[in-house]
Amino acid sequence: MDYLDKIIQWKRKGRKIVFTNGCFDILHAGHVDYLEKAKKLGDILVVGLNSDLSISRIKGNKRPILEEDLRKKVLEGLKAVDLVVIFNEDTPERLIKEIKPDVLVKGGDWNIESIVGADFVKSYGGEVKTIDFKYDISTTKIIERILDRYCNNR
Repeated sequence: MDYLDKIIQWKRKGRKIVFTNGCFDILHAGHVDYLEKAKKLGDILVVGLNSDLSISRIKGNKRPILEEDLRKKVLEGLKAVDLVVIFNEDTPERLIKEIKPDVLVKGGDWNIESIVGADFVKSYGGEVKTIDFKYDISTTKIIERILDRYCNNR
């Protein structure tokens, strides 16, 4: 069964679908907290996961650190996540239009007006929300910490 069949089944059962997306390159406490909060906005949490190719285009050829199949496996292991869909485009716009989530959510560092798919989701009565971050951590900060500790102190 492909992901759209699952979405259709959940919608037929009246489940509220929440969608978010990201790279989730090195999963950390900030990601987990964010995803748990996103899940609380509905019944089903669908995560759009940037493919390796899309991350390289967005963040440069040294990223991602972990391959998409490994990132997907870790996300699927989280209690809050019901479905992970990998996408190759630079934005999840196509996925959002296919899934038609009840709630579209991004981190608090995004303005609602600049969230890809926000206008589309609002057009059919869906909600667009942001979630404040609890932890001051990111994959980039983790990489910088590793480089500082293990490469700059030799």
